[in-house]
Amino acid sequence: MKKLFVPLITILILTLAACSSDKSSYETIPLTDVTKKAEQGYIILDVREENEFAEGHIPNAQNKPLSQLQQDDFEQLSKEEKYVVICRSGNRSQTASEILEAEGYEVVNVAEGMSTWTGEIE
Repeated sequence: MKKLFVPLITILILTLAACSSDKSSYETIPLTDVTKKAEQGYIILDVREENEFAEGHIPNAQNKPLSQLQQDDFEQLSKEEKYVVICRSGNRSQTASEILEAEGYEVVNVAEGMSTWTGEIE
């Protein structure tokens, strides 16, 4: 029985690891690389809600709340553009990046967010 149990557990662990592996192809960058990406032509896409965006955002950032993306609202976005996706802490930007990538947009996710941004805001 023990001889059968160990291989079964090993197979189960490997199967679960394969199922949960990250299949996204977008890049995730540190907050310190946002400006560099913007200089390379990426649009900074802030996916916080409108009231959060109004309280302060990176200059020239575009606002498209995650809640709108989750409702398949991609108005004002272009598949011809490249986006750096940011939020408050990194959670919503990851979800937004997954949605946008699935819809055919070129995105780079920011691992952190505006809560730790030390650069200029408007």
